[in-house]
Formats: sequence, C-alpha cells, structure tokens
Amino acid sequence: MIETKSTDTAGHRLALLALAIGAFGIGTSEFSSMGVLQLFARDLAIDIPHATEAITAYAIGVVAGAPLLTLAAARVNRRLLLILLMGILVAGNLLSSFADSLGLLVFGRFVSGLPQGAYFGAGAVVATYIVGPARAGKAFALVVSGMTVATIVGAPLGTLVGQHLGWRTSYAAFAAYNLLALVAMMLWLPKTAALDGNPILRELAGLRRWNVWAMMLVAALCVASTFAVYTFVGPFVTQVAGLSPGWVPVGLGLFGLGMAVGNPLGGRLADRYEFRGMVIGFGATLSVLCVMALFGSSPVVLMTTLFLVGASLMMAVPTIPVRMTEMAPEAPTLMGAMNMAAFNVANALGAAAGGLTIGAGLGLPSAIWAGFSLTGLGLIVFALSFARLRTPRTLAV
Repeated sequence: MIETKSTDTAGHRLALLALAIGAFGIGTSEFSSMGVLQLFARDLAIDIPHATEAITAYAIGVVAGAPLLTLAAARVNRRLLLILLMGILVAGNLLSSFADSLGLLVFGRFVSGLPQGAYFGAGAVVATYIVGPARAGKAFALVVSGMTVATIVGAPLGTLVGQHLGWRTSYAAFAAYNLLALVAMMLWLPKTAALDGNPILRELAGLRRWNVWAMMLVAALCVASTFAVYTFVGPFVTQVAGLSPGWVPVGLGLFGLGMAVGNPLGGRLADRYEFRGMVIGFGATLSVLCVMALFGSSPVVLMTTLFLVGASLMMAVPTIPVRMTEMAPEAPTLMGAMNMAAFNVANALGAAAGGLTIGAGLGLPSAIWAGFSLTGLGLIVFALSFARLRTPRTLAV
C-alpha cells in the first residue's frame, strides 16, 4: 500500500500540475485525431470509414499497453514510469507526423496509444499520494482535468493547426508539447520511495476478481456512445448541421467544456456515493443522444448536445476507477491502467460501430443511435451485475 501525503504545499501543487500537463498532452493527441479525420482521409485518398482505422489503432494501443506496460514496469518507481511513458508518446506523435500512408499512420497512432493506460494508472497513484486516499475521486478528477482541458483547448487548436498548416504539423506540435510535459515531470514530480512499484504478482492479483472485469465491461459499453459521437464531430458539423469547417473546432471545444464542467462534479459524486454518479451520468447521456439524433440537423441543438454529452460523461467516469481500486486495493496502478483500457475499448467500439452504420448507408445520425445502443446495453449489464459489484472484496475468482 502506497503511503500518502496530503499536506498542501507549493511543491505538491506543482506535482499535480505536472500530471495535468501530461494528461493534457495525451488528451490533445487522442482527441485531435477526430478533428483532423477528414483532413488525413482526403490527403491519403481514403474514405471516412477506413480513416477511422487510425482512431481504432490508438484505442488498441491503449488496450494493449495498459496491462503490458503496467506489469512490465510493476516495480518501477511511479515517477520514473510517468517520465518514460511520456517519452513513448513523443515518439508515437513523431511517427504520426511522418506518415505518408494509412498503414504508417495506423502504426504511429498505435504507438501513441501504448502509454495512456499506464500513465493514468500511475498518475492516479501519485495524485492519491498527494491528496490522500479519502479523496481518491478528487485525485482521479485532478489527473483527468488535463484531458478535459485538452478537449476544450488542445483538440480544437490541433484541428485549427491541421486545417491551416496540415495534419502532420499538428502531430509534430503534439510531440514538441509532450517533450515539454516530460521536462515538467522531471522537475516537479516528487522523488520518494513511497512511490516505488509493487511486485508483479501483487498487481496481477487484481485481475483475479470477477467484479473488476464486470466493471470494465460496463465502462467499455457505456462510454462507447461518447466516441460514436466524438469521432464524427467533423461530419456532423459540416454535413448534418450544414456549417462551415470553421465550426468543427467550436463543436470540439463545447464537448470539452462539458467535460470540464462534469469532471469535478463526477469526482465529488465518486467520493460520496457508490454508483449514483455513474447511473445519473450515463442515464443523462442516453437522453441527450436521443435529442442529438432526432434534432441534430439544427446547429443550435447539435452544439448544445455536444456540450451535454461531454458533461454527462464526466459525471459518470470518476466513479469507475475509484470503485475498481476498491475492488482490488492491492493493485492500484493496474486498476487505473485497466480503467483507461476499458475506456479505449469504448473508443474502438464507438468508432467502429459508427463507421459500420455509416458505411452501411444508414446516414451519419446512425452513429449516434449505435452509441445509444451500446450505452443502453452497458446499463443493462450493470443492473444484472449490481449485487455482485456491491461486495468488492469478496469476489476473487
């Protein structure tokens, strides 16, 4: 069990800032890809459904990297691990910036995705060390805050850079920023043996719990709707609502603003209630998706519902890693990483489901209904698993 230190000092605030800066870089790299989807599809002479393979490759990288990198570095000090992971992200974005074919871009996005799960797992451990275990929901929200800001500022800015200077320039800029984040971590993250890793068998023990896998399945299904929408923001804005491409960054920014509003509320709900924040958040998401699918051709409705989808998502999300860590307290880093792996299974599911329905000729709004179905299925799985999920420490397989 990692010792905690919750005294509020300038050094601890800088450490939390460094974690948020790194998360901003990860979020910008991930979400900007949706904003430049149409750009690299046109440049590489491929259609939109095939272009989503680059989005899916990033998600697969996260899913593969979350357990593999976390377990491979089980004994590594969390500070050093975070620095190494940021170095991998620099390399992945550089590879993406040099891609001259879909295959190379897919590889670059896969490498970029590898560190994400382990980063948020280790980052949550460091943040909890700083703020104390009683505020684990707040700790997760603090780390994720960088990603929510990325959806407001980073992704729209990355999209603007791509529209005016080319999508390859966007990825090169991400790599440069990630390098600055790496330096911030070297300077500001605490050097302490309290952040040393755990034996690999101790981390692996967390994967023996049935309820951990059930929680990951619920997360993957429920969050998928967000990516079924976010992946196709560009086409929704330009083709469904009939706005100019200049409105795409606005749509991305409103989605991110919603995430920023919902994130701290979700953290408080996660600390205070067991599952209420998750149920309220995903239930609200279903309602918003219905409105978006039916009336999204109105620019006002589309922009409003993009904000609301982001807000409802982040009301729900912090509950998931907090409960997973309670289910397997012996493996906090791995639980944080597997949480992000579940979210990126959602990324792949949402993008693939939307791509399939659009490719089948059902129209762009069909992607929203595909996401609605996945979230609805996730809530059904949660309801069926609820009794077992409420007894987290007794369910080792």
